[in-house]
Amino acid sequence: MIKELHNKLINREITAVQLADEYFAAIEKKDRDVFAYLTLTKDLALEQARKTDEKIARGEEIGMLEGIPGAVKDNLCVAGIRTTAASKILDNYIAPYDATAVARLKESGAVILGKTNMDEFAMGSSTEHSAYGPTKNPVDLERVPGGSSGGSAAAVAAGEAVWALGTDTGGSIRQPASFCGVVGLKPTYGRVSRYGAIAMASSLDQIGPITKTVEDAAIVLSVISGEDKMDSTSAQSPAKDYTRYLTGEVAGLRIGIVKGYREKLSVDVRSSFDTVVEKYREMGAEIKEIELPNVKYSLPVYYIIMPCEVSSNLARFDGVKYGMRAEDHKETTLDFEPENRTLIETYLDSRKYGFGAEPKRRIMLGTYALSSGYYDAYYLRAQKVRTLIKKDFEKSFEEVDLILTPTTPSPAFKFGEKSADPIEMYLEDIFTITANIAGVPAISVPGPAVEIGGKQLPQGFQLSAKWFDEENLLRAAHAYEINQIKE
Repeated sequence: MIKELHNKLINREITAVQLADEYFAAIEKKDRDVFAYLTLTKDLALEQARKTDEKIARGEEIGMLEGIPGAVKDNLCVAGIRTTAASKILDNYIAPYDATAVARLKESGAVILGKTNMDEFAMGSSTEHSAYGPTKNPVDLERVPGGSSGGSAAAVAAGEAVWALGTDTGGSIRQPASFCGVVGLKPTYGRVSRYGAIAMASSLDQIGPITKTVEDAAIVLSVISGEDKMDSTSAQSPAKDYTRYLTGEVAGLRIGIVKGYREKLSVDVRSSFDTVVEKYREMGAEIKEIELPNVKYSLPVYYIIMPCEVSSNLARFDGVKYGMRAEDHKETTLDFEPENRTLIETYLDSRKYGFGAEPKRRIMLGTYALSSGYYDAYYLRAQKVRTLIKKDFEKSFEEVDLILTPTTPSPAFKFGEKSADPIEMYLEDIFTITANIAGVPAISVPGPAVEIGGKQLPQGFQLSAKWFDEENLLRAAHAYEINQIKE
């Protein structure tokens, strides 16, 4: 889709300003129902679009993403623009600088339409936990779009953006991509700079694209990836054009199927997954069963490490150094009188009002696990098991090039269906969190739809690759996609 729009721009079939206006019109028409956006950046978008049109008028070459409208998740800083992470505690925060990924998009000439809705501080799998209201799945407005990057996935699926950036801590790009029937890519940890992303769990967070096609994901990744001196965890990997690896061929690639995963699936999801496996076999890939013996511990490991890092990262939002002070908001009900209260009472008021239920839950879990006498029993032990899980991946990648799993255990669920039970919601991450724990790249691609209640709902499959092997990951995902188009 990006390449098609690029060709229309350079052939002067449409201007970048007209293209941006078309997408703002689509947002105005559809977003009252979908609610993918928290903030629109029309002035910024039209400024970027005009620059593109001026370059074309002068006969200059433009980049593949130049003039192409997209969106940015609201936990990524865009200079001069409100950035809330969908939390009341950042309700009035204006970012003073660009996240590195955003800066690279601006340098490329990409047009940023606005900031998308999300689960508060990226904590959730449904975008029901936004302080500003839930985003709806464009495929079925009674169902969730997934989370925490639900706004980004919904914007792309609804035709309100060509591309979008999300963040992925335990599946927050791939799971909503699966639910909305689009492509979601979590790069290798360190491939894309995290500078300017409001941190949730620093050893797990990663920025990546959500797009309509695998080729579009490769185009966006080519722009946002590469080493960054502002991020100490950024890898020394040169930027490259990932579209060069989209050959459409998988012959000779070894794809691993995890023993025991298939049995955990419902009949419909299992059928969808089996169809994908057979398609890869038909295309010439070698399918091999593998074992990941310690992966069964992924969920408890993740839900110890992540809350601990959440507790540490969110400690700064206290109404003094960072975040909004409780009395600054008219809706606040204070427990303590501002003129007489102590410093700790200021913290209590600000954090009580500023954080929603899910951040509070995770902060408390993490604070407990890090407390005196429990650190070794919980956090340290979880890190040791994390190392075992990473070694499982290292061993498996000696036998196979890629690992194939479902993205999610089910298609999109209805609003309220899982929000009453946090454990049920956490289980939505069962297939995605392993990639974050190990740090490997993974992508969700739409597979055969699943019928639920007479409706055809999107169901994604996930490919994981070796560390910094986005080339083979994208190649295999693209090969399936174009094979389906041909059929």
